Amino acid sequence: MTTLVDFYFDFSSPYGYFASTRIEALAEKHGRIVRWHPILLGVVFKTTGSAPLSSYPLKGEYSLHDFERTARFHGIPYKSPEEFPLATQSAARAKLWIEKNKGADKAIIFCKEVYRAYFVDGLNITRPEVLAEVASSMDIDGAAMIDGSNNILIKEELKSQIEIAMTKGVFGSPFIIVDKEPFWGFDRFAQLEAFLKNGKV
Repeated sequence: MTTLVDFYFDFSSPYGYFASTRIEALAEKHGRIVRWHPILLGVVFKTTGSAPLSSYPLKGEYSLHDFERTARFHGIPYKSPEEFPLATQSAARAKLWIEKNKGADKAIIFCKEVYRAYFVDGLNITRPEVLAEVASSMDIDGAAMIDGSNNILIKEELKSQIEIAMTKGVFGSPFIIVDKEPFWGFDRFAQLEAFLKNGKV
C-alpha cells in the first residue's frame, strides 16, 4: 500500500502556492500519493495567537519581498495580488465538494487552478463567480459547486478537518506530514525530500 503524504495549505498562502507546484512531483518521485487538505489560517491563528506574516512591522515588508524572490528563484509564475491576504473558506469548501462529487484528482486540479487564479491572474478568489468560472473551465457545473459548497454538511466537514489538522500539530501553510514527521514551509522541501528518500533527515 502506498504511504500518503498529507499536504495542508491555505489558498491565501504564497508559500502554500509555491508548494502546490512541487508537492505532487516530489511525492511521485518517491512512490507516494499526496492527500490535499485545505485549512483556514484565520482559524489556526486564533489558537496560536499569530497573524498573517505580512501584517507584522518590518517582517511584513520582508515577506512581500521574499514571496517574489522565492518565485523567481524557483521559476514559479507569481504576481503579487492587490488584495492580500483573503478569506478562503469558500474555495476550501468548494474543494471538499468537488472531491466528494468529482473525485480527488479533479479536486487537486481545482486547487492548482484556484492558486493560479489568485497568484498569477490576480483574481479575487473570495468571489463565487470566480470560483464558478474556475470550475466551469474544468467541465464542472460552477453553479452546482457553489450551491453544494454552501451546504451545512460541507461547512461542518471543513471545520472538522481543520480541528483534526490542529490536533496533529498543523499550524501553518504549507504544512506536510509524512510518516508522522512534520515539515512546515516551502523552505523545508529539501529536508522533506531527504526524508522521503532516506526515511530520516
